[in-house]
Amino acid sequence: MVEFMGAGVLISMEEYLRTAYSPDREYVDGVVVERHVGEIPHGIVRSNVVHWLRQHYPGFRVWPEVRVRTTAGRCRIPDVLVVSDRPRTAVLETPPSIVVEILSPSDEMSEVIEKLEEYRSIGVRNIWVLDPRRHKAYAFDERGLEEVRGSELVAVEIGIRLSLRDVFEDL
Repeated sequence: MVEFMGAGVLISMEEYLRTAYSPDREYVDGVVVERHVGEIPHGIVRSNVVHWLRQHYPGFRVWPEVRVRTTAGRCRIPDVLVVSDRPRTAVLETPPSIVVEILSPSDEMSEVIEKLEEYRSIGVRNIWVLDPRRHKAYAFDERGLEEVRGSELVAVEIGIRLSLRDVFEDL
């Protein structure tokens, strides 16, 4: 049995990748880390994002909860990611075009920012954060985390626009 963050048991990346977790967990420097998921608003927003992007951009692959290797010792699992081509590996090792993180009430902002910085460091150009509780969206780039003031999130270089009205529908 694998112990989780705080228990002090280190495992290898290979052991982490061989082990099935339910729900799936992230891997940070030898430690298996639980993710905050499961609340209905989180699930509604994730479902809305995946459905909307798949419906409007069928040429892209839109997946929930796929492991992304961010460093030699870390695997993160964004709530949603978008790629243009099917990867050749079981764990994504190239930067996705878009990463979407959906906040849960128990998320610690310092941990969220750390994860966003990891995505940025591997070359993810579009990092979006959605807050179901406040019905707000944020974009993360070299300037940091900024609230989106308009009605959509935009990935200019690949021509994807995500309607915030549709993202927060049914909440």
